[in-house]
Amino acid sequence: MKRRLAIAAIALLAIVPATARKRLPAPEIPVTPQGLVDNVNGYTIDAQGNLERFTGLLIGRDGRVVKLLHDGDARPERPDFRLDGQHRTLLPGLNDAHGHISGLGFQALGLDLTSTTSLADAQRQLERYAAEHETPAWIRGGGWNQEKWQLGRFPTAADLDPFTKSRPTLLERVDGHAILANSAAMAAAGITARTPDPAGGRIERDAKGNPTGLFVDAARNLIEKAAPAPLPRERDAAIAKAQEILIADGITATSDMGTTVDDWESMRRLGDTDRLRMRITSYAMGIDTLLTVAGSQPTGWLYGGRLRMIGVKLYADGALGSRGAWLKQPYSDMPSTRGLQFLDDAKIKNLMSRAAMDGFQVAVHAIGDAANAQVLDSIEELSATYEGDRRWRIEHAQIIDPADMPRFAKYKVVASMQPSHATSDHLMAVKRLGPDRLKGAYAWKTMLDNHVPLAFGSDYPVEDPNPFPGMADAVTREDAAGDPPGGFLPEQKISLTQALAAFTTGGAYAAKAEDRIGSLEAGHFADFILLDRDPFQVDSRALRETKVLETWIGGVRAWVRKSGS
Repeated sequence: MKRRLAIAAIALLAIVPATARKRLPAPEIPVTPQGLVDNVNGYTIDAQGNLERFTGLLIGRDGRVVKLLHDGDARPERPDFRLDGQHRTLLPGLNDAHGHISGLGFQALGLDLTSTTSLADAQRQLERYAAEHETPAWIRGGGWNQEKWQLGRFPTAADLDPFTKSRPTLLERVDGHAILANSAAMAAAGITARTPDPAGGRIERDAKGNPTGLFVDAARNLIEKAAPAPLPRERDAAIAKAQEILIADGITATSDMGTTVDDWESMRRLGDTDRLRMRITSYAMGIDTLLTVAGSQPTGWLYGGRLRMIGVKLYADGALGSRGAWLKQPYSDMPSTRGLQFLDDAKIKNLMSRAAMDGFQVAVHAIGDAANAQVLDSIEELSATYEGDRRWRIEHAQIIDPADMPRFAKYKVVASMQPSHATSDHLMAVKRLGPDRLKGAYAWKTMLDNHVPLAFGSDYPVEDPNPFPGMADAVTREDAAGDPPGGFLPEQKISLTQALAAFTTGGAYAAKAEDRIGSLEAGHFADFILLDRDPFQVDSRALRETKVLETWIGGVRAWVRKSGS
């Protein structure tokens, strides 16, 4: 009987006009929820970039969102589990679009100088660290910033030697674009006054031409190659530590900008032992690493959507703080230099083309206006050859000549920017650039006004990965102390909804992962966080102090704040 009914149904369908068949509604496929998260003050960004509110979340057994629930919607009677949100605020898991995972972990496990406010403070911490850590043979650390110290110069090996004695020491500047070495490290590397500056790098020298101990950008390799490489277990510990920090900050997904082969192998070891919990989109450190790891195309999503290598990270210039950013005109506070051009025009186009020809995404670090112009020139030329959704990325997009701004929108270039850079850089940027070049600086509102895809991150460990201070920076353009009053270049302030979008859907789009993360729409992974306050109902200072109470990834609780912490 059932077979006859089925045949009759098929026959009836065959005589229904095609246009009528298309109008028939698709039947609902019942999905048994794994869980219900209920009684929440929920926010997510919808497909149009607007803020959507909800009060409950149904999660399927596959760890994906089944449905958002609103007041009055029926709740399942017997889900596998039910979490009472107790009216707490729920947001999608946050996405840091630009960070350095191993760097964050190594800094957290080593000598971290980010909190130091003077050279003397750093020297005390260095001396204490050396006394408490007799091994390894080389002292490694980072996070120092001569601008924050108000030193008026770069530190030197002479500033380190009395506190390190004969132990080689390398301390990375906060931006990662310069490293300070003591005399023992320079001796181990064979650095002398006759050592030439490499292409794309600079050895800082005194009036007699002797190296002072500071190695900028490509010159870093001259000194770092002498230091012993971290052991695999040390790298594993660093990446695990970074993951712990990020998840506690509510970051469930991130783009790792500059993954080395060793980093990738460490991430794979964590995945193989079921310890990789967050979602990492990897951009290889250079073409050689890309081809070694991924081969002829981006990898698939590994470990249930936790890890993928999708593209390559290239560098067009250095950083503003170390005067390595490549500018169209000389630095206002040092007219003898325009910064460092890392690659000539032919080289950068060749590298971008080599990646694009195999379908890899290209992300290029560009801070100075000359560097951004060079990358946009390359994209303009390559776009005629490599059509389709290439989703070119410019990392930082920090100083833009206003004349170049329209090309971001024309070629749909993702502006991957960091709000905290504007507030931490504001005094230094004015000195380095002068007022005229600030018109296109840290200009995320201009990007949005021009319909440029915008993704936010922190560039951790350069900045604190906590995204809530980053949101406050985006909304106010003031730092934690309220400086400068009214905001640095206040015309570039954006709304909290726009900032949240840049930290969620924007980051997902930038990494070609908008089909699975970024929002809490049906079918996306149930990655979300519970907060101690409603960011949309507090002032900017309270927003900055927002604490994550719980982090859930794939419908599973990944972290919970300890009572009293």
